[in-house]
Amino acid sequence: MLVANTTISHEAEKHNDSNQKDVDAGALFVLKSKGSWIHCGYHLTTSIVAPPLLSLPFAFTFLGWTAGILILVIIAAITFYNYNLISLVLEHHAHQGRRMLRFRDMARDILGPPWGRFLVGPMQFAVCFCVAVACILLGGQCMKTIYLLSNPSGSMKLYEFIAIFGCFMLILAQMPSFHSLRHINLVSLILCLAYSACAIVGSIYIGYSSKGPKKDYSIKGDTENRIFGIFNAISIIATAYGNGIVPEIQATLASPVKRKMFKGLCICYAVIIVTFFGAAISGYWAFGNQAAGLILTNFMDNNGKPLLPKWFIYMTNIFTITQLAAVGVVYLQPTNEVLEQAFSDPKSPEFSQRNVVPRLISRSLTTAVATVIAAMLPFFGDINALIGAFGFMPLDFILPPIFFNSTFRPSKKTPIFWLNVTISVAFSIVGATAAVAAVRQIVLDAKTYRLFANV
Repeated sequence: MLVANTTISHEAEKHNDSNQKDVDAGALFVLKSKGSWIHCGYHLTTSIVAPPLLSLPFAFTFLGWTAGILILVIIAAITFYNYNLISLVLEHHAHQGRRMLRFRDMARDILGPPWGRFLVGPMQFAVCFCVAVACILLGGQCMKTIYLLSNPSGSMKLYEFIAIFGCFMLILAQMPSFHSLRHINLVSLILCLAYSACAIVGSIYIGYSSKGPKKDYSIKGDTENRIFGIFNAISIIATAYGNGIVPEIQATLASPVKRKMFKGLCICYAVIIVTFFGAAISGYWAFGNQAAGLILTNFMDNNGKPLLPKWFIYMTNIFTITQLAAVGVVYLQPTNEVLEQAFSDPKSPEFSQRNVVPRLISRSLTTAVATVIAAMLPFFGDINALIGAFGFMPLDFILPPIFFNSTFRPSKKTPIFWLNVTISVAFSIVGATAAVAAVRQIVLDAKTYRLFANV
């Protein structure tokens, strides 16, 4: 188990200078330090407030009212705290001449090179890529919903819509740098407020109408299923709050960065309070233990008939589709950075043929691979829980307190030391159990799996 008093490796310090050169060269075009705290707020909101929040009513079906709201509040508080810890650690090391742009840089310099190379680096890469896959999958599902509403007897399959959405993503993926996404992420912020409002209004409308299901808030299943369901729900909520690119976002801030990240987080969490709590509470109130893995699914009955006006469902899905593209492009940034570190030439101009051609090819291939995987494995709910358990839980809940304690070395007599230790240990246990629960759910659902399924 990771411990909070891990010492900084001598080997890491010895290689800091050469590693820093590699970092700056690899991220030259992807991460530009030109942003304000408002831009930071846009990036943070896009990377956290995303369509997985529409799964929160489903998480409540495993927890009930009291536990559901309590865990939603606790995870909000812990993630806000942890993201500020990451910001403080990054700022501290930057002042000492060791600028860190990614989680793997932090792990390498603070815990030692093996941590960054063999654990944290691959973990962050996998998480961000899986989020991009999930966005493409969910975008295709929303497009299919619109299609079936307008043409109930239509013959187009889900994988066809995933391919269409993947092409849309491929175009946006060519944006040259993270900073160049700031205007898209402002639109994304507005869109997440829009579809969250639609989800809340739609749930309340159905909840009051005679068309809605009978409200039942009991927790289904035997004791074993209920226990694993609790950890599965925690994993889903962790995914909703998860952010695998906090260091990259801070790297976009213009100097000096002091308190800019905190202001950006305040913008983000103001949006979170409105969207997460609104969607979770209204969705669970309206549908009870029948809340689906994606609350928009509940807007149609078991026979495919809409419970809301068609124009309202069209609008909600269009808002969701558009924001999904922005989220997917944001989470492709770490992948882009890795590929451009390998294939770009930092000595050549950013828009020279030497750099544009490899960028175009690598980003197109990355988006194409993500699209194929999404079409092959169209099971969003299980993917959601798996990402939370194996990715966001370690990156956002376990590692930040360890980074802080290892960097600032607070006295063991201080409350902050034991608070950080408690968070890391508690979420190591929760994360391990949630991982087992997520894998167990996939095994249980495996009988329904089929490659390129039309679900």
